[in-house]
Amino acid sequence: MKININSLYICVKDMNRAVRFYEDLFEQPVTEMDGVYSVFDVNGFRFGLFAYEKMHEKHSFGSNCLPSISFECREVLEHKMSGKEIRFPLTQIKGNWVSEIVDSEGNRIELTAPC
Repeated sequence: MKININSLYICVKDMNRAVRFYEDLFEQPVTEMDGVYSVFDVNGFRFGLFAYEKMHEKHSFGSNCLPSISFECREVLEHKMSGKEIRFPLTQIKGNWVSEIVDSEGNRIELTAPC
């Protein structure tokens, strides 16, 4: 059996605010945008933003699913952490630097870089 995971989405309250946050984090413009579902193409992986309230869905924010975003080095990682709410401080875990930030919508996001 062959399995691929090609995308994920996170719930957002304010689409414009979330798009700005991720455009800054990814240093690229949003690929597809509308008021309910927007997508970033991150090297072939679809990272989606879903405005759940516009579809009258309920959602609980939490830490049970952490998208993990990797950067090429610690310096870039530290730059991306700057000014963000930190939930897990920059820590070396085996061969990686790992931190956890909170995005503009209250989602926890893991940031990593190799040592």
